[in-house]
Amino acid sequence: MANDKFFPLSVSHLVICVLLLFNLAHTQNIVVFQPSFLTATGPAVSALLLGNTSGISLSLRTVSPSNTTGSIGPPSCVAEVTQWVLTREQVGKTAVRVQLRLNRSLRLCGENETDADCCPERLCVLEALRVSACVGDTPQASLLIQAKIHAQLYPANVGSDNETVIPNQVYQPLGPCPCDLTFRACDIRCCCDKDCSSEDLRLFESHCLPGPFGGQVSPAPDYQCSVQSSENSPDWFPFLCVSSPPENNPYLGLFYQGNTITSKPGPTFQRPELSAPEPVNVYIQGSPILTLNNQYFTIPQKVLGRCVNNAPVAFLKNFNVRCVTLLHICPTGPPLQTLPIDFRTEVKNGQGGDVTVDVTDEVASDVSLFISNKDAVASSDETLVCENLTLALDYKFYWKGNGITNITLTRTVGTITLNGSVTLTTRYSAVFLNGEFTGEPNSGNPGYQVGRPVIAGIVDTLDNNTGSIQRTSINLWKPVSDGLCSANKKKPILFGENSTSGCLLPVSRQNLTQCNLLRETVTSLQAALTTVTYVARYGNPDPLTVTDWINISFVTLNSSTTMEDNTSSCYGIPSHQRIHVWTLITGVVEGIPQREIRALRVSHSLSTWALDCGGGDVSPCVDQMKTQLFPVTSSVTFIDIPINTGPPKTRFQINFTEYDCSRNDVCWPELAFPITKYYTGEPYSQALAKGLILVFFFIAASILGTPWRQIRQAWNSGAL
Repeated sequence: MANDKFFPLSVSHLVICVLLLFNLAHTQNIVVFQPSFLTATGPAVSALLLGNTSGISLSLRTVSPSNTTGSIGPPSCVAEVTQWVLTREQVGKTAVRVQLRLNRSLRLCGENETDADCCPERLCVLEALRVSACVGDTPQASLLIQAKIHAQLYPANVGSDNETVIPNQVYQPLGPCPCDLTFRACDIRCCCDKDCSSEDLRLFESHCLPGPFGGQVSPAPDYQCSVQSSENSPDWFPFLCVSSPPENNPYLGLFYQGNTITSKPGPTFQRPELSAPEPVNVYIQGSPILTLNNQYFTIPQKVLGRCVNNAPVAFLKNFNVRCVTLLHICPTGPPLQTLPIDFRTEVKNGQGGDVTVDVTDEVASDVSLFISNKDAVASSDETLVCENLTLALDYKFYWKGNGITNITLTRTVGTITLNGSVTLTTRYSAVFLNGEFTGEPNSGNPGYQVGRPVIAGIVDTLDNNTGSIQRTSINLWKPVSDGLCSANKKKPILFGENSTSGCLLPVSRQNLTQCNLLRETVTSLQAALTTVTYVARYGNPDPLTVTDWINISFVTLNSSTTMEDNTSSCYGIPSHQRIHVWTLITGVVEGIPQREIRALRVSHSLSTWALDCGGGDVSPCVDQMKTQLFPVTSSVTFIDIPINTGPPKTRFQINFTEYDCSRNDVCWPELAFPITKYYTGEPYSQALAKGLILVFFFIAASILGTPWRQIRQAWNSGAL
């Protein structure tokens, strides 16, 4: 042992040895099963064959140990027929998945069953298998499988997917045989038990359990005309008996409690089907407009933020939407490729007649208003010209009362040139006119409802004699596309919803040298949002009633403050406009709070604008025309005025708290409360009767008591 020497191998030496062995195995086409031995307890088993699997064939056969040596013979490439199916699947360049699946049933055979496809014993499969990987007739690797599989037990009555039909318990009880208490066994004297054979029923058919418990859940009552026989029925029975159907039976009350619950449809992820429209005689606000063949009159609209081509039009509901479509090729169908005849639809007028849509075509002079973006990298040799595309549909519905008198459509068409892809913005609108006046929707009746637009007004200069106020709105910024103030739109203020929005104004160093002009520009931008004088007090103001309108309070800027401007900054820029709205709940109509506006004030916040030359970008501070973006914002805040709970408490109410019913269990001011209609502890008639009895006893005690006796004695002595 002293002469033995150990030479430790380094990690690099081990890696080199593994690579050499792998290279040797690959060059000699060595394959191996992983794992090489399996125990199968189910009908399927699988293993991996690793190595150079090209040209490898698989064979399967059953094996058994030798009676003398106890060993299994060498692998063989000769396959034999077994009860297993051998399949292979290539899962990589050097890997094959080998799978064996049992090709027979594992059902346990029944008594005296001769079917071969079942297991006569609980241990159904007990055998050894060998899978050999061969190249030609030479085995390269083998896999031993020990299969030990037990039979599977299945229920005698296999369930089905059919729904169980439960009878209506109003006419038939859910348990028609209450005496059937034992599963799959005959219950004595239970003649309705389905498990009882005809021989069993003969033993006790004359002693069946009577009544509902014995299965007679609907016996005919004694008052039925069909029950009484001629020998034991009284003389008056034919005149007083009742003939009623067997479904109307008092015994059903033993099983049915009398409460019915209407089933409600549960949530579903399926697309809802649009129900057929119901014919209407007259139109009301919000009802769908129908064509002459009782179909919805549809116009492309936005539903849940997405454009829908066939959306029904609601009566007296104005809308103006824009839909964006990315075009790669010229469209061939609606709504972009249409003809005037497609829109000449006959529509029910709501008065028993019909009107036809009058279509007028206009050619767009500038199609760039409808194009948002073009693909700049497209090749010029793939130019497509799309002619007569429908760019806008503007409907006008003229109405009177509950009917439609006329419908006009202005269809705007144009030619679009496709050089790659184009983002096309189409416009669809509908407006309802009463004569020549647009039907303005209210924001509540009478008070404002949350989420409705705040109604503002200006003096109608065209009708000064009547002092009418023309409706309009107070707006906030609505950012679109790049967010610049020059391209931004406006959105109306919604009642009860606080909001802040804005836009971006590009300012250069040259603009900062003209601060007065910059302040005037920002002031004009903010003033364009609130070009109104009045705000409606209620949600349904009358343009001729002055008391329905409130003057808007504008807080003017303090022009006396000196502005210390320089060449790189401007002070006193009204960059933020604040709108404060004071509201008050004045009542409740049908459970809906009625809110009104008490005051509205518009003010501005001043800020200082200066170029930011940090972050390594000094070009705006050097280049006179280089611009930076400055925010111009606006916000609205709704302030709730607390409701006055009543006059303050008096000194008597504060000091003498024993008379305060809200602080004491005994309330003397409400002594007669039990006999009033506000008392709900018992029926009002009983409370009133008990109260009158108490009053009677009080009067009787007063008459028969000592004070009345003394008064009567004094009266009698005075008379003598």
